[in-house]
Parts: sequence; structure tokens; C-alpha cells
Amino acid sequence: MAAASPAGSVVVFGSLNVDSTSYVDRFPLPGETLASTGFATALGGKGTNQAVAAHRSGAVVRLVARVGADASGDFALASLTRLGLDVSSIAAVPDAPTGVAQITVDASGENTIVITAGANAALTPELVVDRHDDIAAADLVLTQGEVPAVTIERLAAACARFGTRFVLNLAPPVDVSRGALAECDPLVVNEHEARSVGIAPEGDGSADAWRAAAEAAVGRVARSVVITLGGAGAVGAGPGASVACAAPEVDAVDTTGAGDGFTGTLAAFLAGGAPLDEAVAAAVAAGALAVQRRGTTDSYATRDEILHAMEEPA
Repeated sequence: MAAASPAGSVVVFGSLNVDSTSYVDRFPLPGETLASTGFATALGGKGTNQAVAAHRSGAVVRLVARVGADASGDFALASLTRLGLDVSSIAAVPDAPTGVAQITVDASGENTIVITAGANAALTPELVVDRHDDIAAADLVLTQGEVPAVTIERLAAACARFGTRFVLNLAPPVDVSRGALAECDPLVVNEHEARSVGIAPEGDGSADAWRAAAEAAVGRVARSVVITLGGAGAVGAGPGASVACAAPEVDAVDTTGAGDGFTGTLAAFLAGGAPLDEAVAAAVAAGALAVQRRGTTDSYATRDEILHAMEEPA
């Protein structure tokens, strides 16, 4: 049972941003100025979001990230400490600003995002070598497309060397070698990202069609594959098994970071020994809970909340 699964260890090599979010009734047209209905400054970055979600889902998490030597970096470290994460593997880069995400959320919960990498560019392949001991000791290593492609490839090689499970959320899509993709267990993508690596459904693009596409990608693209389908849920496939998990109907207020909540939860459950179908179900439940709250990291559910949601009828 999921509740009895041990707490696995997850090392996240990931981006760290400070999000500046404006809430609007609708998105502005080109050249138009609109007044917002609200504003918030919060912790963000796909790597950091996923690390927080994995932590709240019960994993023991080490986040390897970089910030600038600035007020935003201080804010980020204080926010992570408040959330209970270890910040000992986060260093300040003296000649770069902390990464920034400028986000706009409309009344339907949809968003637009502009990212400035800043100190995140310092996540170099050499840093992977420095963290070989952490990688070897972890149950799972997680990274994202906001990390430089050469660093992703070095991480994949290190995980293969040490026998550590490697999970890549290819968001946004970056040009990663086929060899690195082949090590992913799983490769986590949305529909657009799936097509960017040659995974596409036949016919109507239904959940069943995407499930078949995931099955066909096992061993051809990656060791296992999970594809998120937005409000329709997610599908996944590994050697000899596949899953399609529908999402519950909820009133979404903010979709920002929901995919990261999904991926971090997925990683935590896999690191704890859950099979792929159970981990996908937990991740879908976590994503549905996240969209019902504003913000990113503060919207992520606890493990108990996720397990309770999994028990509720869809």
C-alpha cells in the first residue's frame, strides 16, 4: 500500500527562480496595458517546485541549485527553510542574479510565463562530478529541461554508472542526446514535449491513444514514459505494464506549477518503491489538488492529503 511505502531519497538538480505573479481577468492584447486583480512574489523554478512537491510527498530531498548573491536569493533560501528543505547544496553565484519567472494568470487559471535564467546557468556538468557521492547514494535523481542540456546528459551518464534511477521532466523541450533519453525511468512529458521526441498517438489523441504511444516508446525512446494530459489526467508505460489515470473534475483557480507538483510527487512515490501505476495515480491526485489553490510551492499537497484524494471516487 502507498501509505506503508518507505521514504525514498531524491536528489534534484534543478532551476530556482523567484516568481512574480500578476492575476488578471484576461490576458492583455499586444500593446495593451491592464490592471491586475492581485500580485504575489513566491518561490519558483521547475526544479525547486518539484523538490518541494517531492518533500511534501514524503521523500527525503536534496536540492542542488544556484541563486544570485542578492535579495531574491535570500528570499528563496528563507522560503525553502520555512518549507523544511535542506539548503546546504544551494550556493550563491556572485556575478549573476537569481533566476526570475514573470507570470500572468487569467480568471480561468491559465497562465503565461517568461523566464530569465540568471544563476541557473551555473548548473554546469562539473557540478555533477562534484555530487557523485550524492547521486550514488540516492534512490532517484530528478532534473528538468530548465537545466543545460550538457548537464542533463552528464547526470544521465552518472546515474547509469552508479545504478541510480534517473527521471527527466523534459520541460521545456531541449535538445538532449538519445543516449540520455534512453536512461530515463521515466521520461516525463506533456503532449507537446512528447511529440518533440517522436512520441505521438494515432487517431483521435484520446487517453487510450496516448497510452498506446507511451507503450510504443518504452525501450525505443526511454526505459519508461509518463505523459501528462492536462485535465484528462496522465498515462504511463514501462516494460510489460502501462496505466491510464483520469483526473478528477475540479474547479481550477491557478494551473501554475501543477505539472511540477505532478512530477515531484511522481518522483517521491517512485523513490519510495511504489510501482509506476500507483505513482502516476498519486501524481494525478497531487496535480488536481494543486490547481485548486493559488501559487506554486504553497499549493502543493502533503502526502496524507494525496493519499486521501486517491481514496476518493473520481
